[in-house]
Amino acid sequence: MKLTYQPFELELKHPFTIARFSRTSTPLMLVQVEHDGQTGYGEASMVPYMGESHESAATFLRKVNIDEVKFPFNFEAIINYLDSIAPGNPAIKAALDIALHDLEGKLLNKPCWQLAGSNPALMPVTSFTIGIDTPEVFLKKVKEAQGFKVIKVKLGRDSDQQLINIIRSVTDVPIYVDANQGWTDRAQSLDMIYWLQAQGVVLIEQPMLKADIDGNAWLTENSPIPIIGDEAVQRLPDVEKAKGVYHGINVKLMKAAGMHEAHQMIIKAKELGLKVLMGCMSETSCATLAATALAPQCDWADIDGPFLISNNPFKTPDLVEGKYILGNEPGLGIKLY
Repeated sequence: MKLTYQPFELELKHPFTIARFSRTSTPLMLVQVEHDGQTGYGEASMVPYMGESHESAATFLRKVNIDEVKFPFNFEAIINYLDSIAPGNPAIKAALDIALHDLEGKLLNKPCWQLAGSNPALMPVTSFTIGIDTPEVFLKKVKEAQGFKVIKVKLGRDSDQQLINIIRSVTDVPIYVDANQGWTDRAQSLDMIYWLQAQGVVLIEQPMLKADIDGNAWLTENSPIPIIGDEAVQRLPDVEKAKGVYHGINVKLMKAAGMHEAHQMIIKAKELGLKVLMGCMSETSCATLAATALAPQCDWADIDGPFLISNNPFKTPDLVEGKYILGNEPGLGIKLY
């Protein structure tokens, strides 16, 4: 088994602004694991607020003894091994997990979605995410979303209603909302939720601070549309804590330390009666294809990474009528330029 990696700076098509910060790029670590003539590809998308970086990822990878990993892979043992090296660092752990899943599929000559037990016919439409911006630029972004069947919009500032009105001036597609912990007042938030419902919003992610468990639970109890935990739900132990606080959870591979634990989170959420949104960070086609392998097991999808970036090192996956098409190529189906 051979492990190699290289830092990469992912450039966004537009500055990406949410309730609390803005950025124009995202540091990535691209990972490859080779075995028996096959190569598995993975990536770590290290958005700044998660605390990882090129330096921390490289430091972690230098501690990994890839010879500890044996084929056929025991992914539960692998994630336990990675967690034993250092706490946290979920994105770089996800990169290794994704690469090993891709490698496993290639060694077994089966697509990852099949190995995960997904049904391609159940693939949900994926949304196109639009960050907070000036009205002029925001309108331009909305027009770029043509071809997508759902728009996801970042809210959490005084311009919330204005941005929704701009979307509705040009399209009537359903809307997902992500407040990114930007709302603070319960009553005002509930009033906003009812207004958003009237505008065709079908779910709201993380309306209040993740630490405000009572506030989020109160909104969930009173909201006419699903409230989804995002920042509050990172890895598997957080799923049980979400019951009674949210209607559902947002699963992201970069939070969950990869495909294995993300799959376990989906299973646990369903056991608890929670809905599941498969989400993403700023990602290339590599992590996107890893997420699409699990997306048919979810209620909603927000996996639009390749469409928001300008320097994707891999070919963009096929998207038809707003849905990704799962192919029969072994592994993740990553195509290199």
